[in-house]
Amino acid sequence: MKEHHAERSCAELIIRWVARATSIVSIGVTLLFVIGEGPNPSHLDLQQWALFAFFPFGVCVGMVVAWWNERLGGLITIICCGLFYLLHLAVSGRFPRGPFFLLFSLPGFLFIISWAFSRRQKRKVSTEPIDAGDE
Repeated sequence: MKEHHAERSCAELIIRWVARATSIVSIGVTLLFVIGEGPNPSHLDLQQWALFAFFPFGVCVGMVVAWWNERLGGLITIICCGLFYLLHLAVSGRFPRGPFFLLFSLPGFLFIISWAFSRRQKRKVSTEPIDAGDE
């Protein structure tokens, strides 16, 4: 029985740390783009500011929050990415091209998966009978 828990805990840790590592890479690359190719604030209209608020700002904030609260941070990342796509569609009449916005938001999905694993693990541990032989 303990081996099963160890495997699940190992999978949970791997997903958590892959989410954290990819969030660092995603935020870092996003910052490089913003700093290197950053928008000139005087040239942005309201629609562009709204797009910028969802991606990269909201997506990156979600990834930072996820280090402390995986569920909340993952949801912020996913929701901001989704709202970015919807707003882009409303503004330009099409979705953004290429997979890059989704790839940069991937850590948010991984944080949600990690949260789900940990929640499932806590639920199983709390419902298992205590076996005196395991101590």
